[in-house]
Amino acid sequence: MELHEACGVFGIYHEDGDCARAAYYGLFALQHRGQEAAGIATINDLEISVHRDLGLVGDVFTEQQLDELAGTMAIGHVRYSTTGGGGRENAQPLTLKYVKGSLALAHNGNLVNYDELRTQKEYNGAIFHTTTDSEIIAYIIAQERLYCDSIEEAILRAMPQLRGSFSLVLMSSRKLLAARDPWGLRPLCIGKRGNAWVFASETCALDAVGATYVRDVLPGEVVWVYEGELHSRRNETPPVSSLCVFEYLYFARPDSVIDCQSVYDARLLAGKYLAREYPIDADVVIGVPDSGLVAAKGYAIERAIPYNDGFIKNRYIQRTFIKPNQESREKAVRLKLNPLRATIENRRVVMIDDSIVRGTTAKQIIKLLRDAGAREVHLLSSSPKFIGPCYYGTDIPDRSDLIAVHHSTEEIARMIDADSVGFLSIESLAKIAPNSACGQCDACFTEKYPVL
Repeated sequence: MELHEACGVFGIYHEDGDCARAAYYGLFALQHRGQEAAGIATINDLEISVHRDLGLVGDVFTEQQLDELAGTMAIGHVRYSTTGGGGRENAQPLTLKYVKGSLALAHNGNLVNYDELRTQKEYNGAIFHTTTDSEIIAYIIAQERLYCDSIEEAILRAMPQLRGSFSLVLMSSRKLLAARDPWGLRPLCIGKRGNAWVFASETCALDAVGATYVRDVLPGEVVWVYEGELHSRRNETPPVSSLCVFEYLYFARPDSVIDCQSVYDARLLAGKYLAREYPIDADVVIGVPDSGLVAAKGYAIERAIPYNDGFIKNRYIQRTFIKPNQESREKAVRLKLNPLRATIENRRVVMIDDSIVRGTTAKQIIKLLRDAGAREVHLLSSSPKFIGPCYYGTDIPDRSDLIAVHHSTEEIARMIDADSVGFLSIESLAKIAPNSACGQCDACFTEKYPVL
């Protein structure tokens, strides 16, 4: 509950369709990936139009604004800021004009060599208008375009200079493009709806616009649509791909399929493995909404213990991690979650959450259960212990703020007033996505980083 999420990207090419509205619906489906800002850019008669602002998708766009975004292509973005602040100037998609034409770009991910690249470009005379790594990517692509024959070639030439995670959707004046970093750290998929091609962070966005899933963009691959046809080229990639495993545990919607693996099934498996590792005697199993619910069902199935709703969630409050300080986050927990006394009172409760980061939110939630009359509260995390920060777009804090770095499991249980605490093992984590076509990055649990 305390983790910041990745951004979401969406793109559509449809010569006869309302691309802006399709992008709007696609971004609605991806709203869980970022709630700070939203934007859509379109191409019409070779000209780029864009509207972007701070806020949720439904707040940023009006019917009139969507009408003004006519075009045969559109890309969209929902943002949670990692590199760069949350100001309006950092909202995406980014647009630029350069000697070879126009370019629009939306980015999900985080570059680990951002500072190095920015300093290098600034010393060579570059002027930047934002503080995001996304602008660096757009600048390098525009620069490379001067020395090659196509925008897709420019992207392929730019990719080896970019270290870290990046799933991109882009528009030139005539092409819709998508690209995924060589490690496959962030997801990106391809869909088809009639004559329309769609790119999105998750398949749930394809579903939202009536598109059929075709495949995932491969690590190191650039795909593009030109005159209605899909094309592809791929750079050399590392021997092992490294999709962020937290896409399965937390980021993605459970109805999405990422790299051929159902997110719902991965979370269900995580809960079942937790049950095998921590066979607790309890009266009821509950999950912390929303990302702990499916794992809780898996635990309950494996242990043959009743699963029930433990909390009623207020859907009209922003997530606790958006609050600027700990006191605000703690107040937000009570506004956001209300325990269901009929489920909790006088019962031994196993509660499943997707993670335990600082432990402060967990302590607040356990207090809610104690106040509701729980006889015992056992907290299980469907992820292992966090022991290292993330550099690829997940805002996991510095080691100094990670509770598992400084305290044993027993100490954590005492600190948050739980009867017991348990974490999914690294060995079980490796087995929750058996159908995935991509390897896993688990660096925040192992400190084995695929790229630095």
